[in-house]
Amino acid sequence: MVTVSNLSKTQNLVATTDKHLIIGAGFVGLGMAQALQADNIPYDQVDASDDIGGNWYHGVYETAHIVSSRKITQFTHFPMPDSYPDFPSAQNMRDYLNSFADHFDLRKHIELNRTVSYVCPVENNLWEVTLNNGEHRLYKGVLICNGHHWCKRFPQFQGEFNGEIIHTKDYKHPNQLRGKRVLVIGGGNSACDVAAEAARVGAKCVLSMRESVWFIPKTFAGVPVADVIKWWMPEWWQRLITYAIIRLTFGKHKDYGLSQPQHRIFEKHPTLNNEVPYYIKHGRIIPKPAVSRLDGEEVEFVDGSREEFDLIVCGTGYYVAYPFLPSELQRVEGSVVKCYGGAFFDDYKGLYFIGWGQARGGVGSLMSAYGKFLTRHLKLQDDINVPIGLVLKELGQQLPQTHLSDPHQVFRQLKMANILFNHIVKKAHECDRQYPNFRNQVVVGNREIVET
Repeated sequence: MVTVSNLSKTQNLVATTDKHLIIGAGFVGLGMAQALQADNIPYDQVDASDDIGGNWYHGVYETAHIVSSRKITQFTHFPMPDSYPDFPSAQNMRDYLNSFADHFDLRKHIELNRTVSYVCPVENNLWEVTLNNGEHRLYKGVLICNGHHWCKRFPQFQGEFNGEIIHTKDYKHPNQLRGKRVLVIGGGNSACDVAAEAARVGAKCVLSMRESVWFIPKTFAGVPVADVIKWWMPEWWQRLITYAIIRLTFGKHKDYGLSQPQHRIFEKHPTLNNEVPYYIKHGRIIPKPAVSRLDGEEVEFVDGSREEFDLIVCGTGYYVAYPFLPSELQRVEGSVVKCYGGAFFDDYKGLYFIGWGQARGGVGSLMSAYGKFLTRHLKLQDDINVPIGLVLKELGQQLPQTHLSDPHQVFRQLKMANILFNHIVKKAHECDRQYPNFRNQVVVGNREIVET
C-alpha cells in the first residue's frame, strides 16, 4: 500500500498503478493509444491543448501541407480517404486524426487542458505525475509523446532590429507577410514554405541559409518522391536515386546562385520543396548566406551585403525538451535522446520516449509498425524487474548518435526484433537473474511518499 505523509499540504494522491500514462494526443500519442488499446494495456492520456491533433491542431500555418506522401503518412491500418490529395493539407490532417480517434474510440481516455508539470520516479518502481490542476497521480509507466515541434530555437543575433522577429511556429496566415519586406532564416521545410509564401504576397523575400540544402522535389514523373523509395533499397541506393532526381528536376546549385551543400543527401533532414528554386529563378526569392548582424531596419550578411526588412522569420528548428522531468532524467544531447530501442533507459524502468526522432517519411506507417514492438516490450517489462533498456544494452545495442533515421531501415529492424523476440525474452530473464535487486532510484519531488 502507498500512502502520503503530507496530505495537509497537497491534494490526495490518485493511485492508478495498474495503468500507463500517455503524455500528448498528437499523431504519435494517438498512435500509441490505439496500440495499447489493441493489446488491452490499460492507460490514461492527457494533452495540454483543448483538442487533439498536436502540432496539426495548434502549431502549423493555414497553408501547410505534408511533405511526405499520404501513402506513407497514414496509419497502415487506417488509410486516409481516397479523396485526399497526395499531399494532404493541415485541415485534411486534423480531420484525419479526429476520424482516427473516433474510429478507435480513443477520446474516452483523453483528458484535455491537462499540462504535465512534473514526472518523477518514486518507491516501488512507480512514477508520480503532477498535473497543472495540482493533482498527483501514480502510474506504473509513462509514455512521453509530447512532440518536438513546440520548444522554439532562435538564432543568436548581434545588434538590434527595429522590425518584428518571429519563429515559423508563430506564422499562421499569409496576411502576416503581405506587403512586407521579409527575411526568412533557415533551409528546412517550414522555412522554405514561408519563403515561398512571402514570394507570393510579400514586397520582398530573402532566404538566408548558413549553408545550402538539397532541394528535393515533392514529385517525380507524377509520383511522390517518398513513394519512389522502396523498403528493400539500401541507403546508398536511395541517395543515388534522389541525387539523380534532383539533377534531372532542378539541375545544379550554381544554376540558382547557391553553393554546393557540404553534406551528403540524408545526412540532414531533407527539404522537399519545388517552389523555392522556382521563385529564385523568377527573382521573387533572393538567396543570401548567413546573417552577420542586425542594424535597425537593415540586416548585414556575412558576404558584406545589406538589405532592409520589416519582418524576420526564423525557421531555425526546435529543441527536444522534457521540462517536466528532473535533472537526473534529462538525457538529451543536441537533438538525440540517449535511450535504447528508441525509447528505453537502461537504469530506469517505466519511462518511455516515443517519437523524438525524425525519420525520412511519414510518421503514421512508422507508428503502426512501432506500436506492436512497444506493446510487446511493455508486457515483457511487466514480467521482469530490470529495465528493458538494460536488456537491449546487454544484447549489444548502442545508444543513438543522431535523431535522423532511414524509415526503411527502421522497418527492417522492427521486423527483425519481432522475429528475434523470443531471444530478447530469454535475455531479459537472464538479466533479471543477474540483477535481482534492481530498483529505480527515487527522485525527491514536491511530496514525500512512503511505503507501509
